[in-house]
Amino acid sequence: MDTQAQVIGNVTVRGAKERSDEFALIRAAQRGDGDAFEQLVRAHDQSVLRMAYNLLHSEEDARDIYQEAFLRVYRNLPKFRFDCSFSTWLYRIVANLCLDQIRRRKVRKEESASVDTRDGEVDRFQFVPEGRADVDPQRQLMSSEVGSRVQEVLEQLTPRERIVFEMRHFQGMRLRAIGEALQITEEAAKNCLFRATQKMRAALGDFV
Repeated sequence: MDTQAQVIGNVTVRGAKERSDEFALIRAAQRGDGDAFEQLVRAHDQSVLRMAYNLLHSEEDARDIYQEAFLRVYRNLPKFRFDCSFSTWLYRIVANLCLDQIRRRKVRKEESASVDTRDGEVDRFQFVPEGRADVDPQRQLMSSEVGSRVQEVLEQLTPRERIVFEMRHFQGMRLRAIGEALQITEEAAKNCLFRATQKMRAALGDFV
């Protein structure tokens, strides 16, 4: 057996063992084992929090989604039938909660390119920390303008277009995984991403 085949074999065996271990944890948690449920939460808590933050861009909202998602998992775990992976089921819950939040924001129009301060209305992107101290002021201004334009376009997308766009570009998920999480076909996710990307390119025409 050559080295590459051996590596692939080891990865396959390790993946199968991890799936088997998680299967055992889920079964134990379904029987009411609190420790098993806590292990499931620890295995996925950071990915859930990161996904919620990437989709909502709000630490407070992300924490709320995190808590609600695992509460729903706890309540509905006995109904889990292993017809998909646990992570897909969990991401589906998180995605639906984020979709609801985005829709509520759209109705209330909470998101805007500016925030109210004691000194009046200020561009919210002024509060985004810059990673480099020696950044070119003109480049910083351009970055702020692009960020503001991107946020404006995201708010103009339909809730599904926005979440598909952000899951693909900010969460790094594949279209198939996005489709599974949103319970739509991969083709539908692809078409949704295409529409969102076209709108984004049209709006950023001055900057590209």
